[in-house]
Amino acid sequence: MSWGTELWDQFDNLDKHTQWGIDFFERYAKFVKERLDIEQNYAKQLRTLVKKYCPKRSKDEEPRFTSCLSFYSVLNELNDYAGQREVVAEEMTHKVYGELMRYSQDLKAERKHHLQEGRKAQQHLDHCWKLMENSKRKFERECREAEKSQITYDRLDNDINATKSEVEKAKAQFYLRNHMADESKNEYAAQLQSFNAEQWKHFNNSIPHIFKNLQDMDDRRTVKLGDTYRSFAEAELRVLPIVSKCLEGMVSAAKAVDMRRDSAIVVESFKSGFEPPGDFPFEDFSQNLSRTGSDGTISNTPKGDRERDREGHPGSRSDPKHPMSRTKNKLWLFGKKPKAPSLEDFSHLPPEQRRKKLQQRIDELSKELQKEIDQRDALNKMKDVYEKNPQMGDPTSLQPKISETMCNMEKLRSEIHKNETWLSEVEGKQSSRGDRRHSADNHHHTPQGRESPEGSYTDDTSQEHQTPQQRPSPPKPGQPHPDTHEFDDEFDDDDPLPVIGHCKALYSFDGQNEGTLAMAEDEVLYIIEEDKGDGWTRARKQSGGEGYVPTSYVEITMERNSKGAVTYI
Repeated sequence: MSWGTELWDQFDNLDKHTQWGIDFFERYAKFVKERLDIEQNYAKQLRTLVKKYCPKRSKDEEPRFTSCLSFYSVLNELNDYAGQREVVAEEMTHKVYGELMRYSQDLKAERKHHLQEGRKAQQHLDHCWKLMENSKRKFERECREAEKSQITYDRLDNDINATKSEVEKAKAQFYLRNHMADESKNEYAAQLQSFNAEQWKHFNNSIPHIFKNLQDMDDRRTVKLGDTYRSFAEAELRVLPIVSKCLEGMVSAAKAVDMRRDSAIVVESFKSGFEPPGDFPFEDFSQNLSRTGSDGTISNTPKGDRERDREGHPGSRSDPKHPMSRTKNKLWLFGKKPKAPSLEDFSHLPPEQRRKKLQQRIDELSKELQKEIDQRDALNKMKDVYEKNPQMGDPTSLQPKISETMCNMEKLRSEIHKNETWLSEVEGKQSSRGDRRHSADNHHHTPQGRESPEGSYTDDTSQEHQTPQQRPSPPKPGQPHPDTHEFDDEFDDDDPLPVIGHCKALYSFDGQNEGTLAMAEDEVLYIIEEDKGDGWTRARKQSGGEGYVPTSYVEITMERNSKGAVTYI
């Protein structure tokens, strides 16, 4: 249906309708602008959120747990998802909002032009109507004047008293008015004909053409809205495959969470490699009780021992209030250990952590060695090229660099060998500790021999009532030294602990802390008390000095079923 024929008399309503169409068009453009602002803010907030929960870390601090790795994978996918939201906002800006604003300006200009043409046509028609109306009124007025002049002439012509001159004058006036009436009639007829022609042209050509242009403009506006609706949806559809991949990546990250692997990583991260603390020895305090003859028993405790017990010998029991008491020392595994110096071979670390550190260093050195090898090969190739083509360079100029590279390779190989030696030593000690623990478990159930009141197995009656001494630990750096008389009393005991093995010092140890024993590399010591899981072994020098040495610093050989060996229950 055509507006030009169906709505030929609805110029004002079409003016309002086209204005409403442009207002709606701009309203939709405003909606798109607010939507893309939401998308941009959403993407920005997502990126801020990802940055907040995924801080930069050094390579060593990166978590290895599958739950953490999966979470960071989810964050990466979320970051990609935020990027797709930015793509949607960008496409909406250029392909939807920008197009809407540009087309809105075009619609306004076109509508203004068409309405101006319509108003001009209407003004022209109104002008023609005014001309026709004026000629009509003039013709009407002239006709009335002609009628008046005719009446005057007839009255004078019939009046016998009227003079001839008066009659002639009235007759001339009558003829003049008739002539003027005829001219007005002709002018009115011409103006009427002209107005009718202009009116037909106005309502059959000008207005239909103008209204048709307005209709086309409104149709294009409607089509453009439909196109932008589609572009709006296509902006989402284009990123939907990538968004789906992001969501699939999040699902895959969730499936990658492995509780068993995380538990294994916890064990690997914190495993020390030490054995659990051994059993506490039985301490028979009943030896201090005096026995009567009616008991029918004779105390085998030497008199000197009883006197020392009465006098409160420091070796008999530990002071619970003393900072170096046995309870705390025995639980070094759960409390604070003496802080050992950081050494090149990581011997200050627990065995398992030391093994990991050594393996990590070996891997790093191997990578550096491979780089040096590649550099050497490249220099040798360059040298060969220079030898074959002297104009390209002097081969001798590369020799210092080659020598330096070879020197670096030797140093790296030496470092790798040294660390591999330490690694094999750690692995060997770990296996030997397992063997010793298995042997100790079997030793608890020894069927032969006698068991002392303290639970120690012995074949010597002189050792039967011997009380194991408490085991002090070296003080931590920065702490006040304990009472030195306590250690003097322990190590100067008349009945020293029996030898249960020997060890060879792998490294020198200065033994500056109270209760520790200094030793030189390759020095042989006697073992009088095993490591209870705290990393310290009690040893005795051949000269008689006793103290604690780091277990990782010595190579221990135990004398199984040795005479006087202490077995803890």
